[in-house]
Amino acid sequence: MGFEPRAHTSVQYRTKITETNHVQKYEQGRIHFLQEERLHIQKKTFTKWMNTFLQKVGMEVDDLFVDLADGKKLLKFLEIISGEKLAKPNNGKFRVHKIENVNKSFAFLHTKVRLESIGAEDIVDGNSRLILGLIWTILLRFHFQDIETYVDEENENSEKKFAKDALLLWVQRETHGYPGVEIRDFSSSWRTGLGFNALIHAHCPDLFDYQPLLNNKNIDNLNHAFDIANNELGIPRLLDAEDIDNSRPDEKSIMVYVASYYTKMKKNQVLASGGS
Repeated sequence: MGFEPRAHTSVQYRTKITETNHVQKYEQGRIHFLQEERLHIQKKTFTKWMNTFLQKVGMEVDDLFVDLADGKKLLKFLEIISGEKLAKPNNGKFRVHKIENVNKSFAFLHTKVRLESIGAEDIVDGNSRLILGLIWTILLRFHFQDIETYVDEENENSEKKFAKDALLLWVQRETHGYPGVEIRDFSSSWRTGLGFNALIHAHCPDLFDYQPLLNNKNIDNLNHAFDIANNELGIPRLLDAEDIDNSRPDEKSIMVYVASYYTKMKKNQVLASGGS
């Protein structure tokens, strides 16, 4: 009889350990799922972004982790986005030729950015995380580098923001005063879709009436903005509404898309002012 409490305690301890293990496995599984989902969304967004350039020369990437392997599309893409002439690729038939082509791209990129922990073999072998890292590096250099704004718009001697910080400040200014919009980041702040619509409306108020959108579902507002941006402003639809209407939208994907708004709208402002 004296040993029963100890045996009971031992069973409770083992049960608690088992429950803890189950919770840890669930949490680890959930984290892995979210990471894979984020990679999937980035892959889709980055692919669409690349294709906006490649389609100009009749080329297209279908699978980002496969189609860059021979190095030919990567070389052509870098030529288009940089406006510079790169080394001519070989036929890319054998592995050694593929690696040679990718190395030609890397030789060019090394003159523009710092590439670390990635080699041509990683691209040829379809290393998903490193390929996404490479495209993100290219994005930072060629898509975000020219984004800049002064903290005080009226004073060119004030502090200057660049890239992500400048893009966020620009969006906050453009959407200031719009009901339902408070842009604090490049993630959950965009979930309702109102931020995208406010950004469009701030520049093209004649395209639609903003007020009725306040009563819409998130998914409807997102699709409304994406369709208007694509059809009326020529801003490619890089995102799907379902990618944004969730608890943790992917920051990098939203940044890429919002930067497209910045580029288009700044260009339109220059044209409207008589610039070239």
